Amino acid sequence: MKLWWKSGAPWVWLNAGAVAVSIIMVVGLIGLIAVRGLSHFYPSEIIEFQVGDPELGLGRMVMGEHVRSETIPVPVARDAGIAVPPELDSDDLITRHLIKQGNRDVTGNDFAWYAELQMSEWQAPPDAMRLERREWGDFYGYPIRVLENGEVIAEGEGLWEALQSRVERANTLFRELRRIERNDVGVISSEMEELRLRERALQRDPGIEPEVLQAELGQIQERQSVLQAEFQTLRGEIDILRRELYRDTLVATVTGGQEVQVRIGDIVRAVQPNSLSLSAKVVEYVQQFWAFVSGEPREANTAGGIFPAIFGTVIMVLLMSMIVSPFGVLAAIYLREYAKQGPLLRLIRISVYNLAGVPSIVYGVFGLGFFIYTLGGSIDQLFYSERLPSPTFGSPALIWASLTLALLTLPVVIVSTEEGLARIPASVRHGSLALGATKSETLWKVVVPLATPAMMTGMILAIARAAGEVAPLMLVGVVKLAPTLPVDSSFPFIHLERQIMHLGFHIYDVGFQSPNVEAARPLVYATALVLVLLIVVLNLTAISIRNRLRERYRAASD
Repeated sequence: MKLWWKSGAPWVWLNAGAVAVSIIMVVGLIGLIAVRGLSHFYPSEIIEFQVGDPELGLGRMVMGEHVRSETIPVPVARDAGIAVPPELDSDDLITRHLIKQGNRDVTGNDFAWYAELQMSEWQAPPDAMRLERREWGDFYGYPIRVLENGEVIAEGEGLWEALQSRVERANTLFRELRRIERNDVGVISSEMEELRLRERALQRDPGIEPEVLQAELGQIQERQSVLQAEFQTLRGEIDILRRELYRDTLVATVTGGQEVQVRIGDIVRAVQPNSLSLSAKVVEYVQQFWAFVSGEPREANTAGGIFPAIFGTVIMVLLMSMIVSPFGVLAAIYLREYAKQGPLLRLIRISVYNLAGVPSIVYGVFGLGFFIYTLGGSIDQLFYSERLPSPTFGSPALIWASLTLALLTLPVVIVSTEEGLARIPASVRHGSLALGATKSETLWKVVVPLATPAMMTGMILAIARAAGEVAPLMLVGVVKLAPTLPVDSSFPFIHLERQIMHLGFHIYDVGFQSPNVEAARPLVYATALVLVLLIVVLNLTAISIRNRLRERYRAASD
């Protein structure tokens, strides 16, 4: 036994066990997030049951999707207002079920708990439908008829096909309406604002000649008239599209027999999950997940998609990488290759190491005070004074968020690059110098290429940390909802002064600030899974680049 301990085998097994436990924990966490997030998109069965005592006239029908169940003691059930039979003791347990009953505009509450002892047997009516709406959440009921301008178009046999075709038509009209409002009207609004600012700058210019001023103002007014005419034309198109969008109406019944009219223009998707086959459910599942990844958020981020958050996260990380790479690499090269070794250099290195441990919120406060208020405010004073007091760069924006994250991850890149440079053998440097190369040629043509994999390792660590940061971003450029992406077809195409959405902040907002906790719960897991997958994809991309560089320079050295 003593020889076994002295051989070091126990420590090998201890390390292997620690690695195995870590892998199990990581896989278990990702599996939990995946199961709870991805299961949300599978078309669940719509159930219908009766609660209460129908013999006493207290029974009513409930329709919805079963979310989860839990077992509670009898005293807790009584405190929750559940009618518990007197023969049950306080030690007994009661099962209750959370039902997503939707129809918030009808019932006022789309999630409700029901005790099992008050529920009748669950039924799964095949013609029960779920409507995903842009407002008021999901709707559950039975379709009765489709109306067009108040006249009955379809009911009975061909009702569902007519509904699906009109929902598809409504979604096409809605996308066209959004395109006009955001693109065409947005371009006109932007040019109108530029003309207004130009007019304001001309009027505030004391050195301009009156004749030149009048001529410039005349050109501005003429252009404004043209834009106003174009805007009125677009407004007419928008009014026509709105009338066409809300032309059709679906009449449906909810539990209890009440008829409700739902505008088909507000319906995103209509499905009857109880009548779907397994293959149809798989197709519906894929479509739901794709809509989540490629769509825009709705209902205070408790419905819809997360594409703006994905786009904002990716573009911010890419911009951060473009900023931190040259500064981190050049700083490391100077510290390792050019700076004179001494107490000052050791102090600088200690400071860099300590910066890696500073809480991220401190970087956010620094970014708010220096980048936004000082640097951004100075830019506004110098180049955008006609826009003041409305700030352009003197407010949270994409550029400041990227700079703050670059500052946050700079120590990681510096340390990794320095370690890569230190691992290059001195014989390589001496051999290059002996062949007649200068120190600069040796550094940039021999040493730096060999240290490139270490630099990429630093970038991998920087990307992994930056993509998951939340606290500093809340201060320097990330918001709850940013309907306009920072990249579009108008000059300068990439708008660094705009605010963005971010997956990490989206998780925080949906998980802790949502007005509808139960509706937001599965979206937290789904968004977290997307964020993890995005970080994995970014890291794998950087790792593949690092491996290619390593093989290239290894082959060159051979």
